[in-house]
Amino acid sequence: MSVYKKIDSLRERYYQSARNKDSLLKLISEAEVAEQVYNSNAIENSTLSLEETEKILLHLDLDRYVSERELFEARNLARVVTYIDTKAKQQELNLEMILFLHRMLIANIRDDIAGRFRKNDEWVRVANHIACDPKHIIGKLEDMFIKYNSSVSEGIINRIAVFHLSFEHIHPFVDGNGRIGRALNNYLLIREGYVPINIKFIDRTLYYDAFEEFDGSNSSSIMEEIVGKAITNSYHKRLAYLDGMNIITLNEYAKQNSLSHSNLINKAKRQTIEAFLEKGVWKIGNPTS
Repeated sequence: MSVYKKIDSLRERYYQSARNKDSLLKLISEAEVAEQVYNSNAIENSTLSLEETEKILLHLDLDRYVSERELFEARNLARVVTYIDTKAKQQELNLEMILFLHRMLIANIRDDIAGRFRKNDEWVRVANHIACDPKHIIGKLEDMFIKYNSSVSEGIINRIAVFHLSFEHIHPFVDGNGRIGRALNNYLLIREGYVPINIKFIDRTLYYDAFEEFDGSNSSSIMEEIVGKAITNSYHKRLAYLDGMNIITLNEYAKQNSLSHSNLINKAKRQTIEAFLEKGVWKIGNPTS
């Protein structure tokens, strides 16, 4: 089964299982905020652990000194993630919304650049890639939206992958491009009726490889792999909860069924079994007897 057909199948099962379970879905979304924030910030070299991120969002004291910037990065991104979860269903994504989300993300960190695109001589470089001239940013973003909106036949994985790669290639902001770009993925997914995804810190090397591939050959194949697996992972998790399964670690599942744990981990990473990564641990739903 191709990943596209698999996602269509999971999506249909999800809608069937989600009927009259809005409160459970809300709890799942709320529980995911800290993970979304931790992973996205960690990709950008934040020193915060998942546990520390959770404490910051709960306004609990930490066991070590953390810079004010990292505190605001966590709290601001949590606001963005929560806002998108409801707003995406109500309003189409456009340049004004992107600027609004950026202002929310960078507030109290860099107020001088919050909520505006690069201008004048504000050039940025990502690895070996120098982003476009500031005066071309709006035109390139408009072209990005045109491509996204006119490529419905390509399938959601390709569309999200190309949109994300294009956005990061343009790098429209002085700071916060990666965090906003990953948040925009979920804005689009939720708006299109899919579940949000969480690009994990542990996949950072592959994630950066995807940008090198795009910059070098205009190919989106690596990013499509990342997005596709992230979507199936998100559906597997939600279906396990929605279907009332007994959620156990993959290690426990291997012991109960006399299976190779390492073999199951490999299958989970390829998403060929209905396992999902939650707080850094591979888990799976076990039907209750």
